[in-house]
Amino acid sequence: MGRVSIPDLTKKYEDGDSLTMLTAYDAPLARQIDTGGVDMILVGDSAGDNHLGYDDTLQVTLDEALSNTAAVDRAVEDAMVIGDMPFLSYGMSLKKSVENAGRFMKEAGADAVKLETAPYGETTVEIVSRLTELGMPVVGHIGLTPQRMNQIGGGYVQGRGDGSSATVEALVETAEQLEEAGAFSIILEAVTEETGKLVTEAVNIPTIGIGAGRYVDGQVLVLTDVLGLNEESYRFSKQYTDLNSIIQEAVESYVDDVREGEFPSQENVFDAVDEETK
Repeated sequence: MGRVSIPDLTKKYEDGDSLTMLTAYDAPLARQIDTGGVDMILVGDSAGDNHLGYDDTLQVTLDEALSNTAAVDRAVEDAMVIGDMPFLSYGMSLKKSVENAGRFMKEAGADAVKLETAPYGETTVEIVSRLTELGMPVVGHIGLTPQRMNQIGGGYVQGRGDGSSATVEALVETAEQLEEAGAFSIILEAVTEETGKLVTEAVNIPTIGIGAGRYVDGQVLVLTDVLGLNEESYRFSKQYTDLNSIIQEAVESYVDDVREGEFPSQENVFDAVDEETK
């Protein structure tokens, strides 16, 4: 049957079906997400602070992003795998941007790549155009773009048009430019609900929201937030289980079993020595 393709997503979009996306950074969890029926898996640079132990996304290297993407690719059968290009792996030159994007597809098995775009980001729009011309599918990303966090001064909601928040008009026009450049979908992060609605109405490709409200074509969340593996919760997210507590309980039980001599038992060893008869 093969993985979810752009025509598959387009049909769902045209039929009015909501699209689903989750992040993943390793094979075991990617396999679970794929089995759960999600349409797309984003191997995000959010691995920086959710998987690799960094303070933010900026420290993620290209090699780390490729390794994470390859691990997910090896585990996934059905979902589309999207490699997230990390900070400064694109934009320095068109040639290098194309080369690095190509590595996600040739070496890591990604079906598409994602790039963040600043409001009116001409450089990124040009890269998107070249990549799609060469046959590399691209997901755009506008609104709050974490790779620009130092520039805007923090995690400000976008679309309010005050201070470090871009205007609705700027985000709508940027989305239109990305569509014209060939992006097949656009992620909208941390924007006002009005912005999400107006961008969705302005383009003829699916919009995927994370903190973008109810009037978009699909949703994406960070898996560790969904599973309750993060200490901090976010308003725009939803925790569906509490793996922190479950894992902690399992580890404590293991420690107790070892210390009390309950593990390993006879059933956990090879060629067990006969116990002495008392």
